[in-house]
Amino acid sequence: MKTHVSTVSAGDFKARCLKLMDEVALTRRPLLITKHGRAVARVVPVEQEQSVFGCMQGTVQITGDIVAGTGAEWNAAG
Repeated sequence: MKTHVSTVSAGDFKARCLKLMDEVALTRRPLLITKHGRAVARVVPVEQEQSVFGCMQGTVQITGDIVAGTGAEWNAAG
């Protein structure tokens, strides 16, 4: 599915910059900035930042005893 991209001239963007950025953030739709009819820049919504804490929640499944030893002998000192 292709996202609809609004277009605005550089002069209009300059005059209404803050309002247009708020609009992009609210609608999540990109804004194409043109100069003399030619595309020169694109304002896109920022992906939502995800915290590192808890980002893997629900992705691991414990299937056995994680506390009991395996019975294998090993030497921690090498």
